[in-house]
Amino acid sequence: MLVVFDLDGTLIDSRRDLADAANALITELGGEPLAVEDITGMVGEGAAMLVRRALTAARLSGISVPVALQRFLALYDERLLIHTTLYDGVADVLHGLARTNALGLLTNKPLSATRQILAGLQIASAFQWVLGGDGPQPRKPDPAGLLQIVADAGATVEQTTMVGDSAVDLATARAAGCAMCLASYGFGYRADLPLRGDELIAATPGDLLRLLDPPR
Repeated sequence: MLVVFDLDGTLIDSRRDLADAANALITELGGEPLAVEDITGMVGEGAAMLVRRALTAARLSGISVPVALQRFLALYDERLLIHTTLYDGVADVLHGLARTNALGLLTNKPLSATRQILAGLQIASAFQWVLGGDGPQPRKPDPAGLLQIVADAGATVEQTTMVGDSAVDLATARAAGCAMCLASYGFGYRADLPLRGDELIAATPGDLLRLLDPPR
């Protein structure tokens, strides 16, 4: 089986570093910092959307989003691994799944930052395919990136499960036609997600191994 993971809120808790970078940008532009939980709710659809939402929430108008985005990315690059950690049990889950499954990673985070985080948290070797949000494929929820990994792996959508914590990940899996495992422990999970009943639900990272690679 092919298992394709989201990153933020699924494998890593990156809330504080993302919020600190966004608030550093807001402060530089003369705004008042936002609460970490407010910025957390803006994560999931790429850095440009995060910056746009943060500027709006901070009531900063007339700012060039492309310019602000480049500054945000620079500020975030300085903070990638200050507070960001793996969720408890993730390293063991990846090690266990990799014994009998092919693993990929699909994130809307820029690829360079993604690779730095994977290396810094010592899980880079778990993934055979890694796609970021600044590559040739459009960002999630467009399924193109997921389908690219499926093709590169020589798999089919019927053999693929997407693992993520948010509505964006859920929409991506559905658009691609593959199974979905929702990480309800992640910061992108919401109780009002439009579930169909065929989703796997992982309340803890440890549940992923049980759900995705059950004993034979």
